[in-house]
Amino acid sequence: MSPPLTDKHQGQGKLHLCKSSNCDCGMSRRDFLQLSALSSAALAAPLLFAHDAQAQTFKGDNQPVRIGYLPITDATPLLVAHARKLFEAEGLHTEPPRLFRSWAQIVEAFVAGQVNVIHLLSPATLWVRYGTKFPAKVVAWNHVNGSALTVDHSVNNIADLGGQTVAIPFWYSIHNILLQQLLRSNGLQVVTRARDAAIKPNEVNLIVLPPAEMVSALASKNVRGYIVAEPFNAAAETAGIGKILRFSGDVWKNHACCVTFLAERDINERPEWTQRVTNAIVKAQLWTRSNQIDTARLLSNTGENRYTPHTLQVLSKVLATTDYSGYERTGIIRHRDWNQRRIDFQPYPFTSYTEELVKALVQTKVEGDNRFLSTLNPQFVARDLIDERFVRRAIDAVGGPTVFGLPPGLVRNEVIAV
Repeated sequence: MSPPLTDKHQGQGKLHLCKSSNCDCGMSRRDFLQLSALSSAALAAPLLFAHDAQAQTFKGDNQPVRIGYLPITDATPLLVAHARKLFEAEGLHTEPPRLFRSWAQIVEAFVAGQVNVIHLLSPATLWVRYGTKFPAKVVAWNHVNGSALTVDHSVNNIADLGGQTVAIPFWYSIHNILLQQLLRSNGLQVVTRARDAAIKPNEVNLIVLPPAEMVSALASKNVRGYIVAEPFNAAAETAGIGKILRFSGDVWKNHACCVTFLAERDINERPEWTQRVTNAIVKAQLWTRSNQIDTARLLSNTGENRYTPHTLQVLSKVLATTDYSGYERTGIIRHRDWNQRRIDFQPYPFTSYTEELVKALVQTKVEGDNRFLSTLNPQFVARDLIDERFVRRAIDAVGGPTVFGLPPGLVRNEVIAV
């Protein structure tokens, strides 16, 4: 068996926060190119073989749950399900969740079969299934909203980002999509240039940074802003380093960010295992909705499992805050009538979102070979990428869509207001 593809800096429940721009343990250009290389059949073949070998090790539903995650609030349902032994309640065995430092690392480990339950950026699932042609599917959403555009205190509106550098966590991310929509609506053009290259007043230079480096990059003025998952926005606020300019959920109402991604082989050959995994994740989301402080405590660096390096104060600001009047008064939240939380949890993968996501991604600048995007039909992808059978049953088992505040028919219209 090949060695784990986990972060080489990971220690006993502690997380190495990279400071060096040369460190390769975050989402760097090197990581992106590494992930892009998976589209080559020759390079992907060994990983696919490894995945098949791992899959043959266990028969039927005896396969243990091997969670792979990044230390962001997007992973909350997987970690809550593990901490509260919800997988065990479904009759499953779990291994300790494995923390990764970049999306490239987590995808490689997933393709190789070293982890089998992951959360992944919703646009990145398109890349994995149709770009690298690895057979995997979305079985549920992990959360809605949960991201923001954080900027230097000197920035008061989107137009102020002209001539500046802004960081994103990954090209195939809802963060990149929403940021580019905001920039275009304000007459700004996206470019990708070296950090020392000249940037015109009507241009915004995008760079990829690992989330753990974003706060320090903003503090040192290496970037003027960043858009990323929580709690790195709350961390900048708490430390007085930056401020929120827009919440992602105030641009695309109740959008998905990360989703639960399973290999198609597991779905087809282990349908009962898949159902039990989905049941646990749905129950974890339902519990989280009513236990925000306990969830923050569970995820924090003082929690029993030390799932993340984040403090209870920072995580509580994301998960448990209910008073948004300050954001509304200053115009950061523009759609008060949407009645949204900074992050919320509901598992159903709406067809309308997937269709709109495909359309939006085609219009978004990304690095690498993205020719596969032009071949995708939004309606086909919504049927092919998503397998909603398991989450529908799991939702019904806990009381139906209304317990998550969802419409009984599980149909909605997408609302985007930049």
